[in-house]
Amino acid sequence: MSGNPHSSRPRPPEYLAAELHRALAEDPRTAEQGVQVRIRGDVVVLDGEVSTAQRRLMLEEVVHDIAPDLPIHNDVHVTAAARPGSSEDLGT
Repeated sequence: MSGNPHSSRPRPPEYLAAELHRALAEDPRTAEQGVQVRIRGDVVVLDGEVSTAQRRLMLEEVVHDIAPDLPIHNDVHVTAAARPGSSEDLGT
């Protein structure tokens, strides 16, 4: 019997959440440390903020690579960063 860590044997939810959180931080597609991962029943819940809609979608791809059979509820919000060089007119 092989020691495949991604076998169909169920993992405790807190272990799976930790594994997914680590993957989101380490995967070059996402490199996100601020996204929280929780397991509710059989659903992976993502929460936090990212800078682009593309990055938000990549979170789901990384989770799907590790837990392909679990549905994902993505509550991650895209924050609009201020453009460099823009300034507020203070009317002086």
